[in-house]
Amino acid sequence: MTSNPFLRSICSALQDKLELRTNVEASGGQDAIELAQALQPDLILTDIGLPKLDGIEAARRISELAPKSKILFFSQESSADIVQAAFSAGASGYVVKMDA
Repeated sequence: MTSNPFLRSICSALQDKLELRTNVEASGGQDAIELAQALQPDLILTDIGLPKLDGIEAARRISELAPKSKILFFSQESSADIVQAAFSAGASGYVVKMDA
């Protein structure tokens, strides 16, 4: 389970509502890419501000390496340009954290 309180609450809510299980937590963008390629998950929850490699670039690479994975952004970033960049990189959805 994740050490991030926000992510932990999201994972808990999803597990309560859907038949999902949490597999792993990445330590940053590059780690997320490697894990997505190896595990080919159904769903990836991510943020824009990741260490080592930002979430948009990570999503772009994940979309190529794990094309069946759905990428859902949870971020504090709410500018239209950032949201559009996330969708252009392969996001299936985008939730602003204060709206979550």
